[in-house]
Amino acid sequence: MSFLEVTLSLLEGFGTTVLLFVSTLLLSMPLGLVLMFGTTTKFLPLKVLVRAFVYIIRGTPLMLQLMVVYYIPGIVFGYSVVRWPIFGGSVVAAQFCCALFTFVINYACYFSEIYRGGIQSIPKGQYEAGQVLGMTKSQVFFRIILMQVVKNVLPPVSNETITLVKDTALANTIAVAEIVFSAERMLNLHNIIWPMFYTGAFYLAFNALLTFLFGRIEKKLSYIRS
Repeated sequence: MSFLEVTLSLLEGFGTTVLLFVSTLLLSMPLGLVLMFGTTTKFLPLKVLVRAFVYIIRGTPLMLQLMVVYYIPGIVFGYSVVRWPIFGGSVVAAQFCCALFTFVINYACYFSEIYRGGIQSIPKGQYEAGQVLGMTKSQVFFRIILMQVVKNVLPPVSNETITLVKDTALANTIAVAEIVFSAERMLNLHNIIWPMFYTGAFYLAFNALLTFLFGRIEKKLSYIRS
């Protein structure tokens, strides 16, 4: 295969990588906020349940979680996820959706802990000062606390986001046709290994773009003082 042919094939796989990345980010960040409220609630049974769930997800490998989501239904119930009516019998759709579900749950748990740390880092005196000024709790949160929390959580969120780019390669475990899968397919069909190393250029370029974007956002928020 020529360099151009390899590049085009990898770009096709990279499109799936980007789709998985963007979908995971858009779904896991708000879900992480929901889990954060669960881990900080005063309702003890819910708090214990959510914290246990977050602990299990954060304490086990993402690759293992992918295999559980994709293979366990078929092993336990004798009914593979591929046969679920929602996927219309499409193996590709089933593989991608299983990967997406796993990534969303995994990263939502990590984001929930980042959010919790960001909120708890704000001194309680700022809440009290806002209430003394006659502001409601919601006004204090949205006018005083929120932007400080955003600034505090931005560095760890950007780090997790860049990690997510690289973790998408794990979707290869359940044969999602992302960029590494495309390179492995060329290795098996054409006996050429250099496309595997070439994939690194795609990851580096994408992470460079994300690093630049997060750097710009941090600079925009530099006026905020916690």
